[in-house]
Amino acid sequence: MSIITVLGAGAMGSALCTPLIDSGWEVRLWGTWLDDHLLDAVEAGKPHPRTNEPLAQGVKLYRSGELSDALDGANVVVMSVASVGVEKVTELALDGIEKAEALWLTSKGFNEGPDGNIQLLPDAIRRIAKANGKTIPPIVAIAGPVKANECAARKPTATIFGSKDKDLATRFAREARSDVYCIEPSGDETGVEICAPMKNVYAIALGIADGLEEGTGVPHHNLKAATFAQAVREMSLLGQSQGADPATAFGLAGVGDLEVTGLSGRNKVYGVRLGRGETAKEALAEMDRLEQTVEGVPAAGLAVGFVKQHAPNLVDELPLLAAVSRIISGAVTDVKAEVAAAVLPKRP
Repeated sequence: MSIITVLGAGAMGSALCTPLIDSGWEVRLWGTWLDDHLLDAVEAGKPHPRTNEPLAQGVKLYRSGELSDALDGANVVVMSVASVGVEKVTELALDGIEKAEALWLTSKGFNEGPDGNIQLLPDAIRRIAKANGKTIPPIVAIAGPVKANECAARKPTATIFGSKDKDLATRFAREARSDVYCIEPSGDETGVEICAPMKNVYAIALGIADGLEEGTGVPHHNLKAATFAQAVREMSLLGQSQGADPATAFGLAGVGDLEVTGLSGRNKVYGVRLGRGETAKEALAEMDRLEQTVEGVPAAGLAVGFVKQHAPNLVDELPLLAAVSRIISGAVTDVKAEVAAAVLPKRP
C-alpha cells in the first residue's frame, strides 16, 4: 500500500483524504500550528469544522511537531496549505519531500521571492528547494471544480492533475481515482497553475454582481455573464503568454473551477460583500473573523506584478484583473461601474 502525506488539515487537505482512502492509499494528515483546533474537533469525533463532514475513517493524524513522523516513508507528499504558508512549510518538509516520488500541489497562488521575482507556486517550490540544497520530485498540480465539502461527502467530482510529465499525471490519476472522484490528467502544469489562483481573483468580480442584486433587489445576471466570459479570456491569454495550452482555461482548471468558485466559494462571498456595499477593508476583516481565507485578495496584487514582470505586453489586455486589484485596494467607490467598464465590449 502506498503512503501519502497531506500537509495542511484545512478544508481541502482534509477533503482530499476521502478519495485517497477510498482508492486504497495509506493516508496521513499533518496539521500546521494553525490547525490544532481542527484536529481537536476531528479527534473528538466531530465533523471537520471547515467542511462540516466527518474525516474519512482510517486517516492517521499528526500534529505540527510530528512532521518528521508524518513524512517518514511517504511515497507522495501533498502540499495543501494556504499560499502564504507554502514557503515555510516547504522549507520544513524538504527532507521528506525530496525522498518522495512526487509532490502534489492543491495550494493556489503566487510567491514573491527575495529578489522580488513573482513566480507560480511550482517554480517557487523548486527555487526554495534549490536554495536549501534539495531536489524536488516531479510536481502534480491539482485543480478544477472541487468544493471541499462535496469531495469529503463523496459527491460526484471532476478534477485535473497537471504535470510536466503527463505519463506521471496519468499514473496518479488512475491510482487516486474513486467511483465519484474522477481525474483528468494533463501535461500542462503551467496552464493549470495559472488558472488556479486567477479564478480566485475573478470569482471576486462574479461575487460583486451577486452582491449588487442583494443590495438593490435588482438582478445583474448580464453583468455576471460578461464578467465570466472576460475572466476566462484573460486566464487563457495569460496562460498562453507563459507557454500554456490555451485550451486549459476552457476546461476543468479554468471554466470549471471558476464556475464552482463563483457559485459559493469564499472569494465569491467576499465579492458579494463588496457588491452590497461593504468596503474592501470591512469585508476582509469580517472574512478574517470567520476564519475564511480569501485567497483572491493577495493573489490579485501578485498577479498584477506577475504580468508586469513576465507578460508586460498583456497589461492592457487584462482589464478585469486590473479592476479587481483596484477594488480590493479600496481605491474604488463604484464597484459596479468599475467591473462594467472592464468587461463590457468597447465601442467598435
